[in-house]
Amino acid sequence: MARASAAAENAALNGLDGTGSTNTIPYVSLHTADPGTTGASENAATGGYARQACTWNAASGGTKTNATALTFTTLGTVAVSYFGTWSASTAGTYSMGGALGSSVTAATITVAAGALSLSAT
Repeated sequence: MARASAAAENAALNGLDGTGSTNTIPYVSLHTADPGTTGASENAATGGYARQACTWNAASGGTKTNATALTFTTLGTVAVSYFGTWSASTAGTYSMGGALGSSVTAATITVAAGALSLSAT
């Protein structure tokens, strides 16, 4: 289950009437622990790691999934088990995240299209 930050909650509400900034999730990150509502524990300090640009499928049934496959480069020695979404490739505002299907420790981590799921519930 994804937990939304205040910024994501505001963007969702703005999306209902078309006001304000609503695209707060164009980048995906990997995390070594639950990012909570702040984006904590990002895997940023390992082997060429960078957030990946992501496009998303239209929401259906209260769920949104990634439309594109994502490939991350890491040092390959630290397990990642969560993902997060951000407004920018570096710094930026954290929106929400969730658990991966399983923990992964690898120098190259590929997330298949449709494997990430964000829910409004």
